[in-house]
Amino acid sequence: MSDPSTASIVSTPPATMPTEAGSGAPVDAGLPESAQKQQKPRGLLGDAWRDLRRKPLFWISAALILVFLLMAAFPSLFTSGDAVNGDLARSRVEPSASAWFGYDVQGRDVYARVIYGARASIVVAVLSTLCTLLIGGAMGIIAGYRGGWVDALLSRIADIFFGLPFVLGSIVILTTFNGSGSDNNEWQIMGLVIISLVVLLWPVVMRLMRSSVLATKEADYILAARALGAGTGRIILKHLLPNCLAPLLVYGTIMVGSFIGAEATLSFLGIGLKSPVVSWGIMISEAQNYIRVSPFLLLFPAAFLVTAVLSFVMLGEAVREALDPKLR
Repeated sequence: MSDPSTASIVSTPPATMPTEAGSGAPVDAGLPESAQKQQKPRGLLGDAWRDLRRKPLFWISAALILVFLLMAAFPSLFTSGDAVNGDLARSRVEPSASAWFGYDVQGRDVYARVIYGARASIVVAVLSTLCTLLIGGAMGIIAGYRGGWVDALLSRIADIFFGLPFVLGSIVILTTFNGSGSDNNEWQIMGLVIISLVVLLWPVVMRLMRSSVLATKEADYILAARALGAGTGRIILKHLLPNCLAPLLVYGTIMVGSFIGAEATLSFLGIGLKSPVVSWGIMISEAQNYIRVSPFLLLFPAAFLVTAVLSFVMLGEAVREALDPKLR
């Protein structure tokens, strides 16, 4: 992603203009087409992708994330067991060849529940991240570009939400709309958890985008576009947004892992996802009373949770290093 400058509005000589005295052929006239393509300058994303391909950390984290996404989308590819119904006769049976991860207190297959638990955890994390980036990013662009009273108003609103403690705010929201007497279905419960995460964490993205816009809006190519008569919408969509998207992309990747951990925390506290939803946080919450006698009930869902969080965090770090020229 290259930044246009004021030099881009000046007409450049065509490729057929002579570059040497008495020569009428272009510089790359004798080069093959593949060599001419290699000489073309790459943008920021092209350089970042070239750098990412050389990092083992990127491929490891991307492979793990792909496995988790397949687990969330197609759990039947990994297991044919029942994640909801169980047999009390198999309560807390330890792992064996017939049940790799054993059975929980209600006699349900832990391996099947771990596989199906990826869906709720990842869906909540991905949708929460997308909504947070959209709302916070839009607020940040408006506040940074407009400035003045608009910036002051949006910044004070963000400060109000930013000052709310995450756990306390989640308890208030989720106990109000998803209390013990509610009869919400699986998707309503997940929707309430997503709303609580977005409402409490969008100011972080808003501040990040606002600072990027403030650092970019006075650049030469922005001033040149404004001098040529470009409207506000064109400047934001064509110039500001592409050049402010890199830090947002990095933070969004890390945020997915953070939201997976946040969902597990809320579910562990009993205010997040609840049955009939199957998630890693619910499994950890159900296993807390049996850590000494049946540690495998906690070990396997916690291992998958930690691996998923670390995968997204490692991917975010790899993307950050690739997009930041100072770290290359």
